[in-house]
Amino acid sequence: MKRFVARASVVVGGLAALLLGIAVSQAQMKVGSGDIVADRQRLMKLNGASAKDLSDKVKAGQIEAMAVNAETIAINAQHIPSLFPKGSLTDKSKAKPDIWDKWSEFEAAAKNMETKAIELRDAARAKDQPKVEALMKDFGRNTCVACHNPFRQPQN
Repeated sequence: MKRFVARASVVVGGLAALLLGIAVSQAQMKVGSGDIVADRQRLMKLNGASAKDLSDKVKAGQIEAMAVNAETIAINAQHIPSLFPKGSLTDKSKAKPDIWDKWSEFEAAAKNMETKAIELRDAARAKDQPKVEALMKDFGRNTCVACHNPFRQPQN
């Protein structure tokens, strides 16, 4: 009987530890604040800062150093659609309802940003200055502006 109780205690204790471990790991996996509009605005500000760094670095001839900024934009672009669940408009949001009316176009714009940023990252890693400069010439227009114009309210 004592063995049974000891085994049961070990099993129950192990199960409790497992459940606690799962709960802790799920809590640690949470990304974001829970305010989807604030989260997407932070992501877009990070993209803006990365784009400014790209511009500054290309002007300074720091081609290889641009790779990290381009990769940041590429990774962020993968998350853009998930930050726009249907109906997530608030008074703080600059999103247009057209996002959800033209969802496939919105997703394509995010994918285009990812693709262009990866292309820029790869050219920067290869230290291909002529290609980097050519990509940078229209990078903002082909990525940020291409999405902001149709899907974002004008800035005040």
